[in-house]
Amino acid sequence: MATMIEENGPSTHEQTEVSSSSQARQKLEGLLNKNMRIRMTDGRTLVGLFLCTDRDCNVILGSAQEFLKSTDTFSQGEPRVLGLAMIPGHHVVSIEVEADSLDDTQGFGTNH
Repeated sequence: MATMIEENGPSTHEQTEVSSSSQARQKLEGLLNKNMRIRMTDGRTLVGLFLCTDRDCNVILGSAQEFLKSTDTFSQGEPRVLGLAMIPGHHVVSIEVEADSLDDTQGFGTNH
């Protein structure tokens, strides 16, 4: 088997992957320490500060509070304080960033 060696650096395809990866990383870094609301598959909602994530889309929230899915639309239960919480990626249904948190982030979401 022959091995091909590129002397002029990575191909343009590899450069595109790197730049889109770095853009995604920059967006995630811009969300650090922002308030997030995560809806889970079992109906619970967790609200807290976005601290980190990994390749499996697991999310770590700090100062997290848990809101249970209410069967009665008029009753709002008190949140349960969790503190530091890890949400497995396969349980995440949606993630929302609170608007107040985004006001501090310049340029996020402008290049869709």
